[in-house]
Amino acid sequence: MTPFSSLVTAAAVLGVTVLTAGCSMPAVAEEEEFVNLLTTGLPEWRGYKQETVPSSWQVEGDELVFIPSVDGRGDLITRQEYADFELRLEWRVGPAGNSGIFFRVSEDQPAPYSTGAEMQVLDNELHVDGKNPLTSAGSNYALHAPSRDVTRPVGEYNSVRLLVVGPRVKQWLNDELVVDYELWTPEWKELVAGSKFRSMPGYGLNRTGHIALQDHGDPIAFRNISVRRLNAEGAQ
Repeated sequence: MTPFSSLVTAAAVLGVTVLTAGCSMPAVAEEEEFVNLLTTGLPEWRGYKQETVPSSWQVEGDELVFIPSVDGRGDLITRQEYADFELRLEWRVGPAGNSGIFFRVSEDQPAPYSTGAEMQVLDNELHVDGKNPLTSAGSNYALHAPSRDVTRPVGEYNSVRLLVVGPRVKQWLNDELVVDYELWTPEWKELVAGSKFRSMPGYGLNRTGHIALQDHGDPIAFRNISVRRLNAEGAQ
């Protein structure tokens, strides 16, 4: 198999930005402490375009689990919307598992992926998307590849830190900054226009929206989910 690092380099040669070095993160001031989003009954969540939590999403001990065999399917979104924020959580998937973390999602389109950029959740080893860095775990799905594959073996938890301030997005996986990019720019719009999202002109352009966890039909577990709002000084 071609080494992951070589595939990332090839993606960069083709014009795909792996890490955006030229953009600067606006100064931020904390507005809130971290809020725990994983509590019994999931009061902070509901289904996409639903008023309640789909029954396939359940709290088991300290985990939020998606059970595809249970009736009541659908993506999960936060009841509140977030503009500038920091999200922290951990995820684990089973063999060939697939899911995603979306942000600034609106409900005026068919699905969360119609408007919200996605940090990919995946078993890189067995899922076909793991063979392409652009769609591998930790990527800005289909648009920016992670700098390298830092995922842990399937069944183990992977930690995420997602920082979104104005147009700037930084994604950490297992304590390593793997993706760094900007939304809203002409370069962003050009990248989207050349991708599978070309039919979604509003993709990644919302200034605020819901955080979403994807029902991709595979078992998935999350834990230690927390978010804090940030105030971006001079954010666009």
